[in-house]
Amino acid sequence: MTPNQIQLVQATFAQLVPIATTVADLFYGRLFEIAPHVRPMFPKDRTEQKEQLMGMLRAAVTGLDNLDTLVPAASALGRRHAGYGVKAQHYVLVGSALLWTLEIALAHTFTSEVKDAWASAYILLWTTMTDAANERPMAA
Repeated sequence: MTPNQIQLVQATFAQLVPIATTVADLFYGRLFEIAPHVRPMFPKDRTEQKEQLMGMLRAAVTGLDNLDTLVPAASALGRRHAGYGVKAQHYVLVGSALLWTLEIALAHTFTSEVKDAWASAYILLWTTMTDAANERPMAA
């Protein structure tokens, strides 16, 4: 990611913080609309899940300035998600729901440049998480 893309993601995320609950509601609503088959992977009461989503986004967005910290954290998250049954194709659905959510929540601020920056950030996370989930233990 370029420094400009990082700045765009961080600046627009700051706009989401005051409406974090709405953002999380939009995200899960959209995810379950486009992928109803993933609903059973989540608890019925998603209050904690929504907080975790926004916390993970916050950590990822702030971590874009320090990949030495972000990559190991995203790798660990990818391994945990694999244990929950998350597959590579789920990341496509999540990315689609995320970009849709950002477009709705950010409205006129969500320019093509901002969309590209967020897509780049998500691809970084997605590939890091799936690479970690696909790691095989080395033979002794």
